[in-house]
Amino acid sequence: MFGTIKNALKTPDVRKRVLYTLLLIVIFRLGCYISVPTVDTFLLSNMNQGGFVGLINTISGGAFERLSIFAMSITPYITASIVIQLLAMIIPSLEKLTKEGGEEGRNKVNRYTKILTLFLSLVEGLGLFFSYKAYFIGATAESGTERFLTGLIVVLSFMAGTALLMWLGDQITNKGIGNGISILIFVGIVSRLPNGIENVFKKLLLGGNFNTTNLIIALAILVAVILLVSGVVFVQQAERRVPVQYSKKVVGRKMMGAQNTHIPLKLAMAGVMPIIFASSFMTFPAMIIQIFKTDIATQSGFLAGLYKLSIATSTTQLSEGVPLPWGYVVANALIYLLLIVGFTFFYTYATFNPAEVSSNIKKNGGFIPGIRAGKPTTQYLSSILTKITWVGGLFLALIAIIPMFARFGVLGSLDLAFGGTSILIVVGVALETVQQLESYLVMRHYKGFLS
Repeated sequence: MFGTIKNALKTPDVRKRVLYTLLLIVIFRLGCYISVPTVDTFLLSNMNQGGFVGLINTISGGAFERLSIFAMSITPYITASIVIQLLAMIIPSLEKLTKEGGEEGRNKVNRYTKILTLFLSLVEGLGLFFSYKAYFIGATAESGTERFLTGLIVVLSFMAGTALLMWLGDQITNKGIGNGISILIFVGIVSRLPNGIENVFKKLLLGGNFNTTNLIIALAILVAVILLVSGVVFVQQAERRVPVQYSKKVVGRKMMGAQNTHIPLKLAMAGVMPIIFASSFMTFPAMIIQIFKTDIATQSGFLAGLYKLSIATSTTQLSEGVPLPWGYVVANALIYLLLIVGFTFFYTYATFNPAEVSSNIKKNGGFIPGIRAGKPTTQYLSSILTKITWVGGLFLALIAIIPMFARFGVLGSLDLAFGGTSILIVVGVALETVQQLESYLVMRHYKGFLS
């Protein structure tokens, strides 16, 4: 492990990428502490940090509780990406641009995503301003001009923060290590980890609460986290190896011998992106509704029901002392499961095309033992891919859902924001980043972390 780190730092290109990524992470964390102009810091210090605000803080790394320039985090970009990819499934021209447009097509799709992101950040920024205008000096002034200018400055600051996060994510992806968006979410969640651990210790083991029951609960949480992390690592690393044989062929004047190799089909080929997209998709309605209707928790009707359904991902209470009905949690869990599995299939088939792989095998004179080349190979690969994707998707979904129900028991008072989803994202992003770093080292004849 330490030898690998030493080799990484000794390699100029890898060292440059690692240091560049760390620099951008530092910029991200500094931005989380820069509040937008006109914020009343005294009122802000008394903001309620529980419930849904705690959920948004988990995603933004504490930026929301400070109403910083990164308060909206990267969620507008994630939502825009979901919308664009869903539109690509129903709009033929956009689908063609995504699949056959090459680099130019990807650049156009990326441009559309960024434009939609700015629009969503404008809507969300306006909602944040109107919902929390009591925290902005001048937002409640008698002068309409002063209110307008205050709102303009605040909303533009929020939009600029989201745009900067998009840029940071792109830079990390292109010039750093790992997927930029995933890294930013990873850093945001990890930055809240010390607070979560402190919260558990305070409520279970400190302040006169130490007893046998609380000790058992603390140990059970520790064991559950270890098992959860182990399970995620197993699923992320597990793969089905499909054997492929290549016959002898003449290349120039040389006879090339037969080769035996394999196609590695990972159990979680889509990585952690389905979890990130599903969690953002589930929480986005509550963010928008609460922004425009601050008292929605005490109301009834369709919007109130949608709000309760959305917040069930992160909390057990509508408000202080008012429990969230079980029915919303069950419905949320079912929708969450379907979204995770659906996004897993979507991303898996977007990154691995059985027909294309089958065609390449046939062109190079290869075949899968016992399977004819061409369409039978495509069907065989599709069948395997479908089975392992079902297993991987359901496993990840169950790990994300089980902690939701645990919060209704003895863990309800611990406010373990996001629970299993946070661990899935953290472990998944860490593994993906380590694997990418290892690939850079292997290209330079060094052993990596996973060897």
